[in-house]
Amino acid sequence: MAQHKSLELRIREKAAELGFAACGIAPADAAPLAGQRLRQWLDEGAHGSMIWMEERAHHRERPAGLWPQVRSVISLGMSYAPGLDPLALAGAGEHGRISVYAQGGDYHDVVKKALKALGRWLAQSAPAGSGVDLKVFVDTAPVMEKPLAEAAGLGWQGKHTNLVSRDHGSWLFLGAIYTTLDLAPDLPARDSCGSCTACQAACPTDAFPAPYRLDARRCISYLTIEHKGPIPPEFREAIGNRIYGCDDCLAVCPWNKFAHAAATNRAFAPRAELTAPELADLMALDDADFRQVFSGSPIKRIGRDRMVRNCLIAAGNSGSAALAGQVAGLLDDPSPEVRGAAVWALGRLDPARWRVERDVRALAETDASVREEWAA
Repeated sequence: MAQHKSLELRIREKAAELGFAACGIAPADAAPLAGQRLRQWLDEGAHGSMIWMEERAHHRERPAGLWPQVRSVISLGMSYAPGLDPLALAGAGEHGRISVYAQGGDYHDVVKKALKALGRWLAQSAPAGSGVDLKVFVDTAPVMEKPLAEAAGLGWQGKHTNLVSRDHGSWLFLGAIYTTLDLAPDLPARDSCGSCTACQAACPTDAFPAPYRLDARRCISYLTIEHKGPIPPEFREAIGNRIYGCDDCLAVCPWNKFAHAAATNRAFAPRAELTAPELADLMALDDADFRQVFSGSPIKRIGRDRMVRNCLIAAGNSGSAALAGQVAGLLDDPSPEVRGAAVWALGRLDPARWRVERDVRALAETDASVREEWAA
């Protein structure tokens, strides 16, 4: 029977065998408006300090801009639907909240490995004489995964700008295979957000200026992961105890009721130590400890200093006087990023001690951003 199956059907079957929960096909020119929307977003400065979005915009705008030979795009999704409520730790002051996607294995590695395996299989299974060529991409490449996934029928870009699937809710990691094959495309997905505004209302920092538009500069995921240096004061309280990413807009999506943890790729099963980590433990990490704790995790890319900075913001929001001594100890940290966050957190937890420390340290501080924290 196998020889009577279309190549497209066999691609889907092989994708499922490799751990993908969703697979669809689109022509390479199937998302013509994506580039225009990207340019508008960049022109508004809504990408913040993510300069690589600007530098490779010409590659990102359309698949042929990156690889002129591409004819079809195979869009793929791996489920990371959580088994636990992503919002359960809201208000758990002495514990940090880590985004669901980062509690297990690094999706870059897992998805890329499966994409390469599917690519090798496709090269061997394509019709003789087709001269198939292909390239695989996940996240870090200049590829518009979400518009292409919508064009391939995996789901639609919701009002939170992420992909929403009827079967997997908001919990899909996306990857893509560009190929020179002319494959039969799937029908594009239809927007089914309707009048729902749950994701917009859930955002703690009002990062959505309008439905389907995101200002990354206000987004907690951007602030805790991509943003270097001090976190702007106006967002610190709203960050709460989120120390890596934010799931709020994703978690409240009503389409998640159809997502089941049973479909989750086992590689993304949460590590016990990352489901409810104690801020005190994370603030105590030095660089070597950080690399050991987050080995194999996407969190490792932000480095120790940014993680401790995030934990200090969460500590300042915790209301826990028990953390004040440890926070004060980080006033001497070699990283100005950490010292500045420690100044803010101590001022929240122990104002009297903050005033004493300010009198001793402020004039001796060499970093301008930290001096500003003492002056605030």
